[in-house]
Amino acid sequence: MSTENLTVSPSDRGTVLVTGGTGFVGTHSLARLVREGYRTRVTIREAGQEAEIRAALRRAEMGHPETGPAEIGPAEIDPGERLEFAVADLGADRGWLDAMDGVSHVLHHASPFPLTPPEREEDVIVPAREGALRVLSAARKAGIPRVVMTSSYAAVGYTAKPDNHYSEADWTDPDTEGLPAYHKSKILAERAAWDYARTHGDIELTVINPTGIFGPRLGSRPSASVRLVEAMLTGQMPVVPVMYFGVVDVRDVVDLHLRAMLHPKAAGERFIAVGGPSISLFGMAEILREHFPAAAALLPSTELTIEQVREAAKTEPALRDAAVLQGRIPVISNEKARSVLHWEPRGVAETIVATADGEIRLGLTLPDGG
Repeated sequence: MSTENLTVSPSDRGTVLVTGGTGFVGTHSLARLVREGYRTRVTIREAGQEAEIRAALRRAEMGHPETGPAEIGPAEIDPGERLEFAVADLGADRGWLDAMDGVSHVLHHASPFPLTPPEREEDVIVPAREGALRVLSAARKAGIPRVVMTSSYAAVGYTAKPDNHYSEADWTDPDTEGLPAYHKSKILAERAAWDYARTHGDIELTVINPTGIFGPRLGSRPSASVRLVEAMLTGQMPVVPVMYFGVVDVRDVVDLHLRAMLHPKAAGERFIAVGGPSISLFGMAEILREHFPAAAALLPSTELTIEQVREAAKTEPALRDAAVLQGRIPVISNEKARSVLHWEPRGVAETIVATADGEIRLGLTLPDGG
């Protein structure tokens, strides 16, 4: 899934700035960029995060797959002097102009993701929206032609449609009943970014809208999706709500970002990242049961009805996502990414298995050593 056919050699492309470099997508972006020979600069909130990022790259170097053990080796992942760090926080202007100095491309992954629902929606919405505008403004002042921003399928398909078919033309209504604050933050941050790009006209914006992002992690902290797979495999989720959603591999999300960064036709466009047909949580458990039989007895064996989900969501914030979706089975199109950017994602089952395999490599133990 190389992007080599899109441009000249990486050394002629300038420096790529990556925000959110300690996150699930960010660590994979850095590993991919370094492997392909880019000079890369990553923003960090504090100097101590440099060690965290270098540790993630060492995991890739040791064979924890960034694109797969057969495709990456120690000599290819060593960043040498091609990896730089810049201190900049989404919540403040300081540091962003310096971070953009000499940069040719920007991948804006960073966005606040609360582990628990915030007391006030504004605590998530404001930093996401203002952070996106800060990055765009600094990039524009630095003369950078394009910013590729990571949004979310949450900004696309959480408002019901009669046919349940969703494409890049769709937007979630932020006033949708029960919509979590994080989802609103993605909608409002993306809308603000598009408004900024249209108003100023001298900077290109491209947005990637991933569905649920799974796959092997490189960072030290599991994402919400990885924690979900861990919880299933370790018996912490004997029951799951009825909920259907799209799945995409983190490595394919990165591939789509790089294609969008380089392709002339990506300017001013949104691209949904989804690997295949929607799957339910129970269907995910069945994939894990088939591939990891040692954990079969621990995997979810019961699926709540939508009525049970609605009732439970009144007191359990973790179920609000499922309550908003109401058991609908969304048909999510990735045709635009395939046809315009020639993107070819992995299948859903392969991605779910890769997520579990990645956690096992990092020390997750299944019964009987499975």
